[in-house]
Amino acid sequence: METTRRRVLLGSVATLSMWVAGRMPGLAQAHAADSTTLKISHQFPGGTLTSGDFRDRLCRRFAMEVEKRTNGTLKFQIYPGSSLMKTTAQFSGLRRGALDLSLYPLPYAGGQVRELNIGLMPGLVTSYAQGAAWKNAEIGKALTDLLAAKDVVLVSWIWQAGGVASRVRPLVNPEDAKGMKVRGGSREMDMILKQAGAAVISVPSNELYAAMQTGAMDAAMTSSTSLMSFRLEEVSKFLTTGRDKAYWFMLEPLLMSKSVFDRLSKPQQDAIMQVGAEMEAFGTQAAKADDQSVAAAYTKVGAKVVDLDQAVVAKWQNIARTSAWKDYASRSQDCARFLALAEKVQA
Repeated sequence: METTRRRVLLGSVATLSMWVAGRMPGLAQAHAADSTTLKISHQFPGGTLTSGDFRDRLCRRFAMEVEKRTNGTLKFQIYPGSSLMKTTAQFSGLRRGALDLSLYPLPYAGGQVRELNIGLMPGLVTSYAQGAAWKNAEIGKALTDLLAAKDVVLVSWIWQAGGVASRVRPLVNPEDAKGMKVRGGSREMDMILKQAGAAVISVPSNELYAAMQTGAMDAAMTSSTSLMSFRLEEVSKFLTTGRDKAYWFMLEPLLMSKSVFDRLSKPQQDAIMQVGAEMEAFGTQAAKADDQSVAAAYTKVGAKVVDLDQAVVAKWQNIARTSAWKDYASRSQDCARFLALAEKVQA
């Protein structure tokens, strides 16, 4: 009798569940999606919504807004400081669907997809406006399509200007680099440094402090934000800023695994892309603010601060055209095409 009663009860529950799913499919789908939590990884120091490295704050703002617009059907966990996955593994993690999202310096993936080195091509982008114009230009479509073919979705276009922190002498003109051990940040940056007579060091941003502290590196080229977030002022005596003129502009987009993106509903996908586009203004404003703040931070500890002028930028560009640009274009037809498309977008 008891067994029969349980069967009747279970059957009634199953029938009710099927009726709800049939009459109220939206409710059933929303309930099923309640537990969807996506992980965002990046290499930068963690913070809060209102303080800390702006790239971490951008991820948190993005997560909060997408959760709100999807009525909580999408939630996020943020993993700063490469605490979830090593920096260099994050791009391949996105491609395999092992990582959901990452705010990732695009040329770090140049070893896997050589065309992506264009994201830090010395002297190619010299202003935020020029970088922002890539998104809706032919080069933007080409990059977006290339990433999609590699199973990655470009969610937010984030550009950052950069400078140089040095512990031995200022690195301003190309001739200053001779004999120095310098981190450029990409294969192409390394090429112009070698052309100028430097020895190049290859490490991710979160390892710069240790390399500078131990003397393994004399100078580091990186974004204004990283120059502060990784506390390089503690191990540097000189700073060349990117606050007025710069030949170092890095594309550090928010990326998402395409396989993960494709599993989401259309409203969820739309929310991610809409919020991602909205984060671009915040990213630009924050990056520009850091270009100013970095000079103040280094001046405060007694470092000598130098700004670039157009004549110095032109010197680095001339070296870049005959070395890095030429080499990049020779690597494949797609590289040559990407460079040509990027050159169409004027400063």
